[in-house]
Order: sequence, then structure tokens, then C-alpha cells
Amino acid sequence: MEGALEILRGSGCSAGVVGHCRDVAAIAVRLAGVLRGRGHEVDVGLVEVGALLHDLGRARTHGLDHGVVGGEMARELGLPEALVRVIERHIGAGIPADEAAAQGLPSRDFIPVTLEERLVAYADKLTDRGVEVVFSVTLGQYVAEHGEGSSVVARMRGLHEEMSGLLGL
Repeated sequence: MEGALEILRGSGCSAGVVGHCRDVAAIAVRLAGVLRGRGHEVDVGLVEVGALLHDLGRARTHGLDHGVVGGEMARELGLPEALVRVIERHIGAGIPADEAAAQGLPSRDFIPVTLEERLVAYADKLTDRGVEVVFSVTLGQYVAEHGEGSSVVARMRGLHEEMSGLLGL
């Protein structure tokens, strides 16, 4: 954990970003424990470090591309590809290749695939300015920004439904 925090600080992430990453990690690790208790195989270490580093790219940008930039930074640091994918795929509930290209990102899928990737993406949606929030708060923000019928909102709802089912909520 401390090594991940040093990477964030050494890369130039603000104290606010570091605090947010710590918050997301605390939520993600707690949820990973629930999943393990329900019989799901989950790499808690990957979840913790992935959650801590998910916003690494915010050291260089606060745009939609911070996941891609963070992934590039993680590769430059020689971090494992499983960790790089957590960082790249945490934006919203993921971004498919066509939408990524339309947003000026590389034309490839940024959809979280593994349970660890989906868990970090989900935990990221459960905190707002240092306060843990219920999912509906974040969903409301996405609806306001993207519209009720958008694919972004549909993916968010899908992620919530999946995680709620797995967590037994």
C-alpha cells in the first residue's frame, strides 16, 4: 500500500487525488472482503493497489483520458499488466472502442473485464469529495451529465446491478 502511495505522490498527484484514491481503496477492499465471504475468487491485493493507483493519470490530466494516461504511466513504471488494466478501465463503467475513439481516446475497449477491474470501477463511484455515498447519488450525476437514455448511464446501471447481485445487496 505504501509503495502505491509513494508512486502517486512521486508522480505529482495532489493531496486531494491521493486522499480520493485512499477512500476508493478502503471501499474496494471492504467490498472485496464481502465478495470473498460470499465465495467469489478475488485478488484483494490487486484490488487494493489498483484502487490506490486508479487515478494515477490525474498527475498529468483531469480529463476523460486520465485512465489512458495513467495506464501509460504505469507501463513506464513497469507495473504488471493486470494493474495497468484496472487503471485504464475504471472510467465510468467502462468505455467501448467506438465511444473511446469518438472521445479522442485510443480506439480500443476500456470496459472492465475482470472482477477486480469491475470492483475498482464500482468503488470509485461510491465516494464523492471524501464522503462515501450510495450509488444513486453518482448515478444522478451521470444522468444529469449524459442523459437518462445514454449508453454511459446504461453501463453504470449494469455495473451497479451486477455488483449488487454479487455483494448480496
